[in-house]
Amino acid sequence: AVPRQEGPRRSGLTGCACSIGENIQLLVDRPDGTYCFRLHRDRKLLKLAASVPRESLVAPGTCFGKFTKSQKFRLSVTALDFLAPYAKYKVWVKPGSEQSFLYGNHVLKSGLGRITESTAQYQGVVVYSMADVPLVSAWALAGLMGGHGMGDPPSCPLHPQGFGVAAKSTQECRKVDPLAIVVFHQADVGEYVRNEDTLT
Repeated sequence: AVPRQEGPRRSGLTGCACSIGENIQLLVDRPDGTYCFRLHRDRKLLKLAASVPRESLVAPGTCFGKFTKSQKFRLSVTALDFLAPYAKYKVWVKPGSEQSFLYGNHVLKSGLGRITESTAQYQGVVVYSMADVPLVSAWALAGLMGGHGMGDPPSCPLHPQGFGVAAKSTQECRKVDPLAIVVFHQADVGEYVRNEDTLT
């Protein structure tokens, strides 16, 4: 017998696998502790956690994404710090296009700095700045807001700005028009400011 939550759980893991490939096993099998994926319906766990005193609560977990009404899994920017260290495909944007991406726009060919070789079309990618300047991350933001017990994400020498889906393959990116979209926007760290009230 298949557990009732197998379908949604498999869909959520497929969403993560789109960005990090077979490295998805490394999200759970980590040397620094025991981790697992949980499917929360109606956020009952978070409501129950609200009744526990802050001093006693370590953390209810990190939201990796949400399911749409059609049962498709959509990754959230809160998963970025966990997915980035294991990303196989990366895109670097030029300084002039960083702000545009952080406002939720797609990456155009004119703003593309570099792209990982052999990136296929519609492959999940993590987006970085060319200067590799950290703008903000979930962990820095949690520290500023007084967050407790989020744990540490896997160490990542680069500072990701967001993630998306490659609209063109590496070879196609070399010969497309400068105004063509090369990366479809999915999430960016600017959402911590834009969607502060609804981001959970």
